[in-house]
Amino acid sequence: MTLLTREALRSGTYLEHFEPLPPEVRWNEERMRQSLRGMLEMQPPDGEIWVFGYGSLIWKPLLNFDESCWGRLDGWHRSFCIRSIVGRGSADAPGRTLAVEAGGSTQGKAFRISASTLDEDLWCLWVRETFSGVYAPVWAPVTLEDGRTVPAILFTAALEHPLFEADATVATIAPLIAKAAGPLGTNTEYVLNLQDALRAKGLVDPYVDELAARLR
Repeated sequence: MTLLTREALRSGTYLEHFEPLPPEVRWNEERMRQSLRGMLEMQPPDGEIWVFGYGSLIWKPLLNFDESCWGRLDGWHRSFCIRSIVGRGSADAPGRTLAVEAGGSTQGKAFRISASTLDEDLWCLWVRETFSGVYAPVWAPVTLEDGRTVPAILFTAALEHPLFEADATVATIAPLIAKAAGPLGTNTEYVLNLQDALRAKGLVDPYVDELAARLR
């Protein structure tokens, strides 16, 4: 059964799978809504809201969007720097979750959220990404493949979070990811899905490719 669905996010049942998280890293609804309100208060004045996906949002956005476009995010790079103890890992065999850290650049997919369902879409997105506080959302400029530059919501690694891991090198994380699995599936499946999504667009991320090669 697929656990990550729009209905599961909307209703909150998705969060039930993360109840094993320690209380100090499990956000309640009010804290998530406070985070969302804070982001909207900092929204650039153009009126449109874009979200930049660099991981599973690429192939499974679960958003109502009026437009999607591949683009480049400068100043940030992919990093499997978040210890996963519930989603695609466990306390006994923790995996690694993808985030972005400062430096470099990242190719991904941007989505312009539909105004008619904006509130619901943003809440579903916040449930999906901020239930543990492991991501720090920011506004970042994304250069779309058609040449436009748009401000987009970006979920970056929260460097002070207890689940953040400074060493995200392939040599360190590949053995962990190879053994890790949880209610959302295997950690390896996530990496291979990401590589497949990038390859389908003709994109190459050497970090992802090296990791996928080790796992295969």
